[in-house]
Amino acid sequence: MSYAKRENNMPKVDKEKCIGCGLCTTICPEVFELGADGKSEVKKTAKGDEPCIDEAMESCPSEAISK
Repeated sequence: MSYAKRENNMPKVDKEKCIGCGLCTTICPEVFELGADGKSEVKKTAKGDEPCIDEAMESCPSEAISK
């Protein structure tokens, strides 16, 4: 059950909107990384309960991060 809850809280990155600035990786490196395409993605090891996720979402200049 806790796994399902964590899945629901996982952020999503819209690759169409992402400009690859890396701000989210600076704010929340536990969750975000830049992929081979130079755009942000959620790490496979990320958990959905890190408090920095909301700050990364709010700080994203292209509004590419959502929950």
